Amino acid sequence: MNAPLPSTALLPALDGVRAQEDEMIAIRRQIHERPELAYEEHATADLVAERLARWGYEVHRGLGGTGVVGTLRVGSSARRIGLRADMDALPIAETSGKPWASKVFGKMHACGHDGHTAMLLSAARHLAATRQFDGTLHMVFQPAEEGLAGARKMIEDGFFDLFPCDAMFGMHNAPGKPAGKFQAIPGFAMASSDTCIIRVLGKGGHGAMPHLAVDPVVVGSSIVMALQTIVARNVPSLQMGIVTVGAFLAGDAPNVIPGTAELRLTVRAFNPDIRNLLERRIGEIARAQAESYGARAEVDYQRRYPVLHNHSQETAFCEQVVRDWLGEDAVLPSTEPITGSEDFAFFLEKVPGCYIFIGNGEGEEGGCMVHNPAYDFNDRVLSTGASYWVRLAETWLKAA
Repeated sequence: MNAPLPSTALLPALDGVRAQEDEMIAIRRQIHERPELAYEEHATADLVAERLARWGYEVHRGLGGTGVVGTLRVGSSARRIGLRADMDALPIAETSGKPWASKVFGKMHACGHDGHTAMLLSAARHLAATRQFDGTLHMVFQPAEEGLAGARKMIEDGFFDLFPCDAMFGMHNAPGKPAGKFQAIPGFAMASSDTCIIRVLGKGGHGAMPHLAVDPVVVGSSIVMALQTIVARNVPSLQMGIVTVGAFLAGDAPNVIPGTAELRLTVRAFNPDIRNLLERRIGEIARAQAESYGARAEVDYQRRYPVLHNHSQETAFCEQVVRDWLGEDAVLPSTEPITGSEDFAFFLEKVPGCYIFIGNGEGEEGGCMVHNPAYDFNDRVLSTGASYWVRLAETWLKAA
């Protein structure tokens, strides 16, 4: 049994949402205890689908493998909106020490997707009970946000054909921001994220006779250094690009020149044109450097997540929803774009919308940053986040 939060710790929330807070905390902690990785979210999807069906939603399962969509139609308006939460965990061993810490070794909810799922479920329950809107509401519970593009998979499986949306909205917790405050970044808000694998094909040999070999370690080292010139000399000075070589794999003996080497890169940008530039220049440099040494480079450039673009009208709408409900102080000033990436960007390539952040708390309350083994979602934020979803849906689908 979860003890209720002390009244002195309560953040703003709608009365109907607050009334179910204990159950929402219990759901969040249940999901946290049993984390599931990308495309393995079977138990979480079962929980979500059962609750949505209980509350009167038309439930569709299977998009993206384990995705769940709950649809509720009220009134006669043709307006349609999608609200999305992610469900997957990360392959990290938890060290938070909380009573509800992960019971599955090597897996944990280190990014707050347990909280995201609980907030959207709470909003779904309240909206179904009150039905103070006119139109079609799609509650989207997405798998595999953490690197395996569950949003793209849902779209490929026909999401927008089955669930047309005039706009879509997402939300993520933000450690280090005041608990229950909101922040949106208009325009290009989060970076694209691509992976590039460069395989250098040289000629192996004895370490004592390097003149008889083509050393891929030397070639790879030259490529690493040359790649640093892309951002310094090819990306316009007022734009951003990141080219990071995270792994350099070659050989395993001090007296052997290996035949191959492999470089693994993460590549990021805030602008689709810069993203294209980075891809082109990485390939050109890798091949030219290798050729200059008598080697060959194979470049496997993998486009993963696009730039997340918050549409201006929808971003202003989200901010106004918060202002009208909680006042100006509840909206934090916009900040610089974030170099992290988010696959909600795939939805925003298809329809307008906004991805907003809700503060998880500052200092000790907010805990550490996400993707840390000591991270935990702040339960004080749940009712505020759920209430935001309710106000947003009711405002967008305003009843006559």
